[in-house]
Parts: sequence; C-alpha cells; structure tokens
Amino acid sequence: MGLIAISSLMLLGGMYLMIAFAWWLLQIIANWRIFIKAGEDGWKSIIPIYGDYISYKIAWQPAYFWLTLVLGIVSSCLQGTLETNDSLTISMIIVLIKIILAIISIMYSVKLARAFGRGTGFAIGLIFLQPIFMLILGFGDDRYYGADK
Repeated sequence: MGLIAISSLMLLGGMYLMIAFAWWLLQIIANWRIFIKAGEDGWKSIIPIYGDYISYKIAWQPAYFWLTLVLGIVSSCLQGTLETNDSLTISMIIVLIKIILAIISIMYSVKLARAFGRGTGFAIGLIFLQPIFMLILGFGDDRYYGADK
C-alpha cells in the first residue's frame, strides 16, 4: 500500500471523526433543549443514568425507568450465566425480558411524542429514527404539554 493511499485513508478517517463529533454534539444540544422545554435544567440531560430518569419523568413516569433499569440488569446477569450454563429456560427468560424492554421503549417514544403535542407518525419516527426526531424536538418550535397529554 502506497503512502498516498495511507494518507488518503487517514484523511477520510479524520473527516469521519469530525462529522461524528459534530453529530454527537448536536445530539447533546438537542437533548439539552428538550429538557429546558420540559422545565428541567439542561445539564441533567448529560448525566448518564440521571438523564434517562428525567427523560422518563418528562415523557411518562419515572417508575418505568426503574423497571427498564432493573430488567436490563437482570438480563445482563442472566446473559452472563448463559455463557457458563446453556439453558433453554434462561434463554427464554432473556428473550421475554428483551421483548418487554422493546415494548416499554416503544411506549416511551409514543409518550414523548404526545408530551410535545405530536402524533403517531412522529412517534413512529422516534422509534425508528430517534436521533433525527430528537433533533426535530430539540431545535423545532414544539412546546411541552406535559406527560399526561
């Protein structure tokens, strides 16, 4: 491989990193703005677990955050035991937990869309293209109506 090819790959890699960093920064700013629209301090959005808790508080109910947290931990622990013990029962429990988590995630997206006065189409966008639709919520003119909407 020639020197030109290596330098071209390095240039492409550097450009990719710059674009990825800009995208990451836009996501942080959008989440910050969503939190502010919902009456929360923006800095709460960048604290890993606490930010998720507040997100559930904004869109739905914090109890579902705790449920997803506990189910995620249980699923991870069961996954670890599955590596040492190949059990069909454990595999079935893991699949069931993942289905429950997927349903809660879908309901969260629907509740978040409704909390900002959006409909089912926007909720589907949040489910399949969440980063883009979070940018729309953060940078758009959407108003927060509350988790009860």
